[in-house]
Amino acid sequence: MSFVPDSDDEVLVGRLDTGSYAVFPADGAQLLRRLTEGMPLDEAAAWYEETFEEPVDVEDFVATIRELGFVREGGAGEAAPVAPVRFQRLARAAFSPVAWFCYAAVLVVWLLAVVRHGELRPAPSQIFFVKSLLVVQLVITFGQVPLLLAHEGFHILAGRRLGLPTKLRLSNRLTYIVAETQTNGLMSVERRKRYLPFLAGMVCDGVVLAVLGLIAAADRHDDGGFSTLGRACLALAFTVVMRIFWQFQLYLRTDLYYVFATVLRCYDLHDASKAVLRNRVWRLLRRPERQVDESRWTEQDRKVGAFYGPFILLGFCVLAGVTVFASVPVTVDYVRIAAEALGSGRVDAHFWDSLLSLALNAAQVVALVVLSRRKRREQREAPALSPSPTAPMEG
Repeated sequence: MSFVPDSDDEVLVGRLDTGSYAVFPADGAQLLRRLTEGMPLDEAAAWYEETFEEPVDVEDFVATIRELGFVREGGAGEAAPVAPVRFQRLARAAFSPVAWFCYAAVLVVWLLAVVRHGELRPAPSQIFFVKSLLVVQLVITFGQVPLLLAHEGFHILAGRRLGLPTKLRLSNRLTYIVAETQTNGLMSVERRKRYLPFLAGMVCDGVVLAVLGLIAAADRHDDGGFSTLGRACLALAFTVVMRIFWQFQLYLRTDLYYVFATVLRCYDLHDASKAVLRNRVWRLLRRPERQVDESRWTEQDRKVGAFYGPFILLGFCVLAGVTVFASVPVTVDYVRIAAEALGSGRVDAHFWDSLLSLALNAAQVVALVVLSRRKRREQREAPALSPSPTAPMEG
């Protein structure tokens, strides 16, 4: 069990091995700590009444902590010991003062190069670094895999630097397959120590962006033009910029969302803000039966959730900007190039290249739709679980 003071009157209590956490009032956390130390229930109740000068319903308290998974039931045996965290030495090196100096130096050199050579600035037109749409698609698709793993790897190292058993998993969100780092144990450390694990992925993205740009700058021809390798690096650099902008879509559980939630001392701001907004709508429509019980979230979550609307709006503005200035130009260029090849009347290499590229895109869309439907079907078939009144964020 971990007990992390969150404010003067609240304590975040949880189990590192199961990832179950809840916010307790300070007196409730002290009572739970006594129970974890082996104090019998009747003695704990007497201690509480003597200390806080009021009685406690021990049976109700035990029912609550049992629901949270804080009680080891009879016959369950001792909890399995937490496995030692690997790669801690590497994690400390990755975020040492020397490493931070190197990261900053790379970013500064890249920024100076961009100021001097504007063509190094990431732009949608850099995506099509060769004439072959199929080559572009394969390089962008598979080239992002190591970059995405590096992003998540920095999250993992930042967590393991704190001794937390962070790990990577893949999941499907609507029409996206995403990699996520599970950092349940992060709630077991002080609030100020959580920021680096949340921001480590963006740190990696910034360094990767700079490295790709510098490789392109170093591999230029004598006439100033970029080599094929340089153009490929610039194309991948543009995708890294899009991943950075993705983090500003605060209506999703992005890295920056968790930073905001941590700064604002919230645990499930995402769902709490949506619940508060829905309840406002149903109250206006005079449909009280459609409202949800807001007591399942902490008071701070509800309070901040009532004013979280501008941040959600900011996220949608970022999405609109990315769509207009990045997605649309890339899509238009892709369709134009494919249409020219397929409509030329010649069955040549460009024709087959464009046809295969379109077929690959169609296969990806079909695969993602199938995965999305399967996920929705599994969610419908899964038994409904009621969230704990004080359950903080997961993941």
